[in-house]
Amino acid sequence: MSFTYDASMFKETFESSFTYLNGFMRNVSRFSSRPALFDPEKEKRWTYQELNTEVNRFANALDEDGIRKNDVIMYQLPNCAEFVFCYLAPQKLGAINSPINFRLAPGETALAIDDSQPKVFVYDMSLKDMVQEALIMCTHKPEIVIMAGCTDESKLPRGHVTYEAYTQDQPQHNPVPYEASHIYDETTRLYTSGTTSRPKGVPLNNINEVLSAHDVMMHFPLTPMDRTMNMTPWFHRGGLHSGGPCPTLYAGGEVIILREFTPKRCLHFAEKYEITFLIGVPAVLTLLAQIQGKNPVDLSHLKGIITMGSPLEKAACEWFHKVLTPNIFNGYGTTETFWNTFLRPYDLPEMAGSAGRSCTDDDVRVVKIFEDRKAEPDEFAAMDGQEIGEVILQSPAKSSYSYYNNPEETEKKFYKGFMYTGDLATWDENQFVTIVGRKDDMIVSAGENIYPSQVEEILNQHPKVSESAVVGVRDRIREQAVAAYVVRGDDSLTASDLKDYCAEHPMLSAYKAPRYYRFVDELPYTPTGKLMHYKVSEMAEEDLSEKNLERP
Repeated sequence: MSFTYDASMFKETFESSFTYLNGFMRNVSRFSSRPALFDPEKEKRWTYQELNTEVNRFANALDEDGIRKNDVIMYQLPNCAEFVFCYLAPQKLGAINSPINFRLAPGETALAIDDSQPKVFVYDMSLKDMVQEALIMCTHKPEIVIMAGCTDESKLPRGHVTYEAYTQDQPQHNPVPYEASHIYDETTRLYTSGTTSRPKGVPLNNINEVLSAHDVMMHFPLTPMDRTMNMTPWFHRGGLHSGGPCPTLYAGGEVIILREFTPKRCLHFAEKYEITFLIGVPAVLTLLAQIQGKNPVDLSHLKGIITMGSPLEKAACEWFHKVLTPNIFNGYGTTETFWNTFLRPYDLPEMAGSAGRSCTDDDVRVVKIFEDRKAEPDEFAAMDGQEIGEVILQSPAKSSYSYYNNPEETEKKFYKGFMYTGDLATWDENQFVTIVGRKDDMIVSAGENIYPSQVEEILNQHPKVSESAVVGVRDRIREQAVAAYVVRGDDSLTASDLKDYCAEHPMLSAYKAPRYYRFVDELPYTPTGKLMHYKVSEMAEEDLSEKNLERP
């Protein structure tokens, strides 16, 4: 390749220097005495210099134990200071940090360990029994196992070490890596669950980390003067990268740790610590609005609340505007690509219900669905808000376009620079995308395609419904019949009430109305706030067999 200028110094500098760690270290230099991290429960604050010192202690301990480039440090932690140390310290050595869901069962944890084969495994004291079982089940045994949050070594399982003991008396200086960094080096490996038991490792490189941070800084916008608090766990993409440690520490702002979500605690912290950005799923915002409506606190410092994981309904958005803040944002995306469409305050509430349109550096399309092949990226569904197609995402800045150690899933999901999500949607002439379901959630009843999200939205409009999930169950005549799982907002609600309501609703065809109902106390959600329809489907098949479904 020829250039009109000498590009050698640019390439050498860019490819070795445009890393996440270098961005963090610039803030350590210029904002050394500014706050970087705060734990409200312990009332402990770390400046950028103090945070870097703590990270160095951990990094030097890892270095002493032979951790080198591309070694994996896996950690299973709630939002806490040790999470941030585990995120940054491996990058000092060119190693890979890999946070996993702390809500996993032992067998699921063992699968992740065997997939990535970490040399170091860090876990929270509260997970001791689960982790011990997982470590028995897994084939690969980490060389070093560290328990965080424990100072009493008598409570340690044999062979484990406390985080404090592991880092005690370690040097505070920046370690010198044995190999140079590169922009394509994997820095972070996230895990995303699917409908199968095998976890999917999502590798993120330096470019992905840096430009994910830039994306957040641009869309909020996020500045060194901001304080963020993510109300969801950091181990997933929306937790780590949307107002979590990644963008906030890259921008020079302050991360407020929320270990465990309760709406009252969140609102108290938001007022007391003058938080500027809150991040969470719409269901969390509903809980905040309920408490704020009864016992309001001062939220005048809030610049915005960012939601993701599911669409915002218009009525809910208007309520949040009134009770919480007029600056509501809603993002849509995946673990593999971060967020890729966005609704900004000026889009809402008018475009509530949609997922928005492409982020600045992304290209989100809705393409036709074929039974025997993927659509080509230019085989668009009609931009009429009617034709349903599959959402595909081109996210050149924020995706590595691959899964770790999983070529089959890589080939299935990634094609010609796009990720094929399996999400079903329509889009309009302005390219606003509206999600209507998933390929594997679609119900086929008497030859008609029924999309659960449409029925759920209508059920959720009933004043006595708190939330709902719609799935298909086997039916001798129709192949599948529609079943609705409903969380009551009022105990007086009956299945007959909902049957009459659906029959009278102007936006619901008769064949789409649920034939079965089951009232439940709660619905299953992923840690990122997405409704797990496949779990509801499993419940429905069992309830159908045991005749627990109610037919009004």
